[in-house]
Amino acid sequence: MPAFPSIAHVAITVTDLDRSTRWYITLFGAQPVLDEDETTGGFHHTVFELDGGQMFGLHAHPGGATGGPFDEHRSGLDHVAFACTDRSELESWRTRLDELGIQHGGIVDAHYGSGLSFRDPDNIALEFFAPPAD
Repeated sequence: MPAFPSIAHVAITVTDLDRSTRWYITLFGAQPVLDEDETTGGFHHTVFELDGGQMFGLHAHPGGATGGPFDEHRSGLDHVAFACTDRSELESWRTRLDELGIQHGGIVDAHYGSGLSFRDPDNIALEFFAPPAD
């Protein structure tokens, strides 16, 4: 069996593509590398390239279902976590979120690592995560 591949991209569905694009431009500090209306697929997507060649996409589906804000307690996505090398980098992200006015839950330490949770405009749960110190 071949080695299991790493994640190439994550795509989330948003309710307002323009609003979410502006928010993620601010968070990532970068412009999208792709913005196209996929007429054959029936959706519009905007894609950001993150370090390490990973991609993060925003999708809007015309006439898509509206079930209220995101809730990780329903089946499906729970959260998306971005890897930090250590707690010091996590602290830098806490400072950056404060500078951007993005509310967060503070750094929470556990035996398996430390996390800094926050939410996007659609209430999608996001996190910066660092492994435990050796």
